[in-house]
Amino acid sequence: MQTTVQRTTPYRVFAIVLLLALVVFFAFPLYWIITGSFKDAQTINSAVPQWFPTNPTTDNYARLFNRPAFTWLWNTIFICAMSMLLTCITATMAGYAIAKKQFAGRAVIFSIFIMAMALPKQVILIPLLKEMSFLGLHNTLWAVIFPTVGWPFGVFLMKQFSENIPGSILEATRIDGAGEVQTFIQIVLPMVAPGIGALAIFTFISAWNDYFLQLLMLNSRFTFTISLGIATLQQEMSTDFGLIMAGAAVAAIPIVAVFLLFQRFFTRGITMGAVKG
Repeated sequence: MQTTVQRTTPYRVFAIVLLLALVVFFAFPLYWIITGSFKDAQTINSAVPQWFPTNPTTDNYARLFNRPAFTWLWNTIFICAMSMLLTCITATMAGYAIAKKQFAGRAVIFSIFIMAMALPKQVILIPLLKEMSFLGLHNTLWAVIFPTVGWPFGVFLMKQFSENIPGSILEATRIDGAGEVQTFIQIVLPMVAPGIGALAIFTFISAWNDYFLQLLMLNSRFTFTISLGIATLQQEMSTDFGLIMAGAAVAAIPIVAVFLLFQRFFTRGITMGAVKG
C-alpha cells in the first residue's frame, strides 16, 4: 500500500505555528473564565495570577444558582430552540418556493429579502417593540422569538440550497402522483438537510447572542435571559468577579458545546451551499 508523505516546508511550519498561536489567543479568555469561576475571591484578586485553581471551589456556582439563574438559562434555551425551529421551517419553505416555484412577483419578493439583509437590525427595533406591545407580547419570551422567525438570511441561504435540487426529480414525483406536501417532506427536506443544519446553528447562535433585542423586549427579572442576568450581576456585584465568571461560564459553555456537536453539519452546509451544479 502506497502512503503519501507530506514534506515539511518552512511555509507549513509557519502556518501550523500561526494557527496554534491563534487558537491560544482566542481560547484563553474562555479558559480564564472557566478556571476563574472555580476560584475564591482572595485568589481572583491576588496580584500574582494563578493560572490553574489549586483549591477549586464551587461556591460561585452555588451562589449563582441561588439566584434565578436556572430560570435565566431555561429562558435562553427556550428562546433559542423555538427561534431555531420556527426559522428553519419558514426559511426552508420560503427558500424552496422562491427557488423552484414560478409565480408572479417572485423576483421582487427575493429582492426585498436581499434588501432586508442589508438593513441594520437597530433600524427596525422600535417598530418591532411597538408591534409586540400592540400584540400584548412585550415582556414575554415570544417577543424575542417572533422577530427572528422571518430572518432574511435564512431565506437567502435555503434558496441557494433549493436551487441545487434537480427539476427532473421534482417532475418525476409529480408524475408519480405525489402532492406538494409529500414532495416537500420526502424529497426536498432530505436534499437540503445540510443547509438546514447550517441554518440551525446560525439561528441558535444569533438568538443566544442577541442581547440588544432581549434588553428591549424583556424587563422582568423572571423573563431575563442568561445574558441579561449576567449584566444584572455585573451591576449589582461589580467586584464579585468569581460570581460574574461563573455566570459567564454558564452563558458560554452551552453555545460552544452546540457548535462543537453540530460543526460537521455547519461545515458540510457551507461547502455544499458554495457549489452550484
